[in-house]
Amino acid sequence: MLIENLKLFLKIVEKGGLAAAGRELGVSPATVTDRLAALEAHYGARLLTRTTRSISLTDEGRELVTGARRILAEAEETEARIRLGVEKISGTIHVSTPSDLGRNQIVPLLDRFMAQHPEITVDLTLSDGYVDLVGQGIDLALRFGDLSDSTMKSRKLGPNRRLVCAAPAYLEHRGEPQHPDDLAHHNCLIMRFGANTDQDWAFIMGGKQRTRRVNGDRIANDGDLIRRWCLKGYGLALKSEWDVRADLAAGHLVSVLNTFAPEPSSLQMVYPAGAVQPRRVRTLMEFFSTALGH
Repeated sequence: MLIENLKLFLKIVEKGGLAAAGRELGVSPATVTDRLAALEAHYGARLLTRTTRSISLTDEGRELVTGARRILAEAEETEARIRLGVEKISGTIHVSTPSDLGRNQIVPLLDRFMAQHPEITVDLTLSDGYVDLVGQGIDLALRFGDLSDSTMKSRKLGPNRRLVCAAPAYLEHRGEPQHPDDLAHHNCLIMRFGANTDQDWAFIMGGKQRTRRVNGDRIANDGDLIRRWCLKGYGLALKSEWDVRADLAAGHLVSVLNTFAPEPSSLQMVYPAGAVQPRRVRTLMEFFSTALGH
């Protein structure tokens, strides 16, 4: 019963409430409350602080999230090895990626991976905003940029440059910017991350990194949409090289202001530091490393 209660506890954390977790698992509110109480009695600690509107983890609850994921991962892997044999992997892998990278590069790779491992289920989250990997139960995320969260581990797949791009038709109509200051006279396609818009684009000028504020008539929180607008000639976009590599090679987009581009960062696989990765997740990580690590 402890294993089932740990699963329920993680579902409460993932869904942000007892009632939502109960609905997801088909369990009555009273049963959810009783099983949470039993879990708290087992560990001798309060795991959640509850109000009428929200829940939050106590220090002991945060510790149990990490421990529960490890316990359940080990139990699932043991069961899979017994039931399917050592050569097969099974179960659900929760993956998170930025929208553009996910739709156009990661989804085809996941299709290949699932064809090789038919017992696998993938639960994919496409988001350009902040994703709470622990709270949402994400096993593995692909992220651009350097890792700043000490509760996470990462594995680099390759360098990533951010490039200012435009369709040839846009440049023919509006002209090519020769200096970042010229962006003041251009229509720029702007990404929004949550409540914040990415309007301060970074460049290397005079040996130092500086920013220039840009403006435009299209703002979106979806990187894939920004790229599609750019391909249609609506404006300039600041995109990760991974997202536009094929467009540049085909001549559908042109990169500009290359001499002012900042130093590359990286594309990384990110995962919770305290978790023991099940064999299925480790196998997917190796698959991504082979396919993307160039």
